[in-house]
Amino acid sequence: MHNFEIIFLPLRVMKKTAAIALLSVTAWATLSAQNNSLTSKQLAGQLNTVTTMVPFLTITPDSRSAAMGDVGVALFNPDANSGSWNMANLVHAKNKTGFSLSYAPWLRQLVDDVGFSYLSGYAKVGKGSAVCGSMRYFSLGNIQFTDFEGNPTGNFNPNEFAFDGGYATQFNNNFSMGVNLRFIYSNLTGNRAFNGIDYKAAMGAAGDVNLLYKTEVKNPKGGFDKLQFGLNIQNIGSKMTYSSKEKRDFIPTNLKLGAGYSHKIDDYNTVNVYADINKLLVPTRPYYLVSYNGNDSLINGTRQFTGIDPNVNTIQGMIQSFYDAPGGFAEEAKEYNFSAGTEYIYNDQFVIRAGAFYESKTKGGRQYGTIGIGLKYNTFTIDAAYLVPFANRHPLQNQMRFSLLFDLSALQDAPGSN
Repeated sequence: MHNFEIIFLPLRVMKKTAAIALLSVTAWATLSAQNNSLTSKQLAGQLNTVTTMVPFLTITPDSRSAAMGDVGVALFNPDANSGSWNMANLVHAKNKTGFSLSYAPWLRQLVDDVGFSYLSGYAKVGKGSAVCGSMRYFSLGNIQFTDFEGNPTGNFNPNEFAFDGGYATQFNNNFSMGVNLRFIYSNLTGNRAFNGIDYKAAMGAAGDVNLLYKTEVKNPKGGFDKLQFGLNIQNIGSKMTYSSKEKRDFIPTNLKLGAGYSHKIDDYNTVNVYADINKLLVPTRPYYLVSYNGNDSLINGTRQFTGIDPNVNTIQGMIQSFYDAPGGFAEEAKEYNFSAGTEYIYNDQFVIRAGAFYESKTKGGRQYGTIGIGLKYNTFTIDAAYLVPFANRHPLQNQMRFSLLFDLSALQDAPGSN
């Protein structure tokens, strides 16, 4: 059980807990100066993470991608988990139907009752089309509320979940497109009141747009290797809030670009290599420059900031996220995260995977390597992933996750399944 001394809004503690659970470091920066301002180079070196509501939507849902540094936009051999990475890729799935169940205990170095679960299923319909549905659930464990004196005022289990539904279609042999619609629910307060303000569960809606292009290139041995590129703009949707009296905050709208290269060594051995680039399409917080007179009073009682006002609508926020970092281009470039991974496949039954993930230290500092394996037996496949942080005492140290995938069409075709 986690024991938080709630002498402030329960909402604030819960939002902070959720952000920590996803390694989103929150740092509001207020810079004081006497009619002076920092240079862009100095600003670019400051800690200034881009934070959002419901960051659980950015957790890698499955073990296959988690074992390859969180890549997934342009995976070969798509499966039931591909709907969360690139819905357009599902039209190329080998099986007609399938579903997957994944689970990851979260922050095991800090707590023992936080976990992330993901359930997904798909079916190919018609010619060159597919549909997919999924649910992700994030439990933050048991929280004990207390008053100013530390007296218990009740327990609550904060939780968040999202339901997805998607459709994909193939325009030709090379190009396909998909869309997802998403309902989001986040209850971090337990419907409590504080200072006359009622706090409740936040709800919202969002959508994804996915594209995939695949082709073949001739290799030096005279054969052909597979090459594909993917794009996914995730969580395009409404802002959310836990109270009607609070301003609404951005959800993690995210741009994913990925590429995959597949080389078949022989009839039994294949090597796939992937690379992804990710960027949150959310405004970067500006730095507030406070001008004082000699008596510790604000000059003219005003504050100025360097950067761009983040209080804009969703579409404007997506656009200005490419140029609004107060540290200029040097800081903007640090808001891109990079993933790379590879998998070796033997006889379509045994897989070894490895990868790495990099995020700038001033934007959260998530930097780690990953390894994993996959084993297929008859109609089901099991994948496992293990995270290896590049820093000591990392909150996700010794992080493991597991996924089970089932080929429903093979079950239906099995003898005696009538």
